[in-house]
Amino acid sequence: MRVLKYFIIFLVLNFSALAAGSWLMDSGAQSIWYSNLNKAPWTPPGWAFGVAWTTIMICFSIYMAFLYKLANGLKLRTLFFIQLVLNISWNFLFFNQHLISLALIDIFLLTTVIGTFLFKYKTILGYTSLLILPYFIWLCIATSLNAYILIYN
Repeated sequence: MRVLKYFIIFLVLNFSALAAGSWLMDSGAQSIWYSNLNKAPWTPPGWAFGVAWTTIMICFSIYMAFLYKLANGLKLRTLFFIQLVLNISWNFLFFNQHLISLALIDIFLLTTVIGTFLFKYKTILGYTSLLILPYFIWLCIATSLNAYILIYN
């Protein structure tokens, strides 16, 4: 029962972070600024972002529920909090402030944090660690998209 309780808590936290990030995006992908950028040829269609982030946050919430049950501690909570801040702040930096370089640093750090989750806790979680893989892969793609925009604009 504790895993279900943790799952619900992490689901609320993760989707709240997505909502905060969306709120800080200004008009985001619909803005004239973004539509005029040279984007990478592998940029997914707009609808893919909503599907991806919904799937990622459900998987990440399950992952965090199991991890929190097994390895609750200050380091884990700090790492999770850093992930939340980096995830939310990227939207503000990139879409709202158009700080592409700073956003790239942010998303690189976020990818590093998620990679830390993936590799540091895989011995504790075993196959459950696969639940964080979509997040890590998506961030690798998103980092490449951000880098492309920085280089070609």
